[in-house]
Amino acid sequence: MTKSNPGHYFEDFKPGMELVHATPLTVSAGDISLYRALTGSRHALYSAETFATANGFDALPIDPLLAFHVVFGKTVPDISLNAVANLGYADGKFLKTVYPGDTLTAISEVIGVKENSNGKTGVVWVRTRGENQRGETVLSYVRWVMVHKKDPSNAAPDVTAPDLPDAVAVSDLVAPDYKDWSSALAGSSWRYDDYQVGEKIDHVDGMTVEEAEHQTATRLYQNTAKVHFDAHAQAGSRFGKRLIYGGVVISIARALSFNGLESAAQMLAINAGTHAGPLFAGDTVYAWSEVLEKAELSDSTGALRLRLVATKNHPCSDFPLKGEDGKYHADVLLDFDYWAAIPR
Repeated sequence: MTKSNPGHYFEDFKPGMELVHATPLTVSAGDISLYRALTGSRHALYSAETFATANGFDALPIDPLLAFHVVFGKTVPDISLNAVANLGYADGKFLKTVYPGDTLTAISEVIGVKENSNGKTGVVWVRTRGENQRGETVLSYVRWVMVHKKDPSNAAPDVTAPDLPDAVAVSDLVAPDYKDWSSALAGSSWRYDDYQVGEKIDHVDGMTVEEAEHQTATRLYQNTAKVHFDAHAQAGSRFGKRLIYGGVVISIARALSFNGLESAAQMLAINAGTHAGPLFAGDTVYAWSEVLEKAELSDSTGALRLRLVATKNHPCSDFPLKGEDGKYHADVLLDFDYWAAIPR
């Protein structure tokens, strides 16, 4: 019997199964600095404590995406160590602000399983929640992942697939009142009323991802997926090299969106997300956004529902997404639907 963890295979997952993931992580101001160095994030709320405290925060907060990646990384050894691909996200809610000094723990519940027609793999749906040291849920989300079967001859389980919302309800969005928002310090005078549903924004800038950078980022989140680190093993894979963690794409695209969405700094919810294509070291990420919906949260704060699209080696002045056949453009990496707070 081996003492090392071989990970769970498809037939190991049962609806209702709960997984408490190792290892708790206390996040720090150092994590904020390193995350900024790896992504180029420039939003004022996550760069200046003075700006954050003037707009409803107790201190300089942890970027919600950084908290998401930390929680996600903890789930990998138990959920996706034997995965073929991470397929999507839904119903993601950022419920409480995470501050330096908070300790994050991840717990997942299996909410659906479905074997694929090839009999060799299956799809597993899990709802993961991240808790702080007080047992408070700071974020939760659903993801689904394709996982190898250990033995293709094992019988297929009954299909159970969750019913997921198209988007997180506005009533579930949690945001402070932006009562002392400085347009000059934020970097833009554009506010809630300046954005229109259907508007598309080319974020113009590109960022090339280097091998050491994406591995450092993934290690920061304690994500142990073999496809990101083991060059020897990946030489024999279908790509022949290491694959960049999809969360790196999300964070870089989000950082690039600063150019045009400077004041839409705080991510409130993840409605949906698809990793449409792979990214490798040496590739350059570009991004564009579309305003899908708007909602008023308070007298001082609104929310924009945004579609964030990231591409590989393809500047986005033509807003690439899908072809007439409904398939993603070959250069599209990410299709990400989220809510962001913005001052009114």
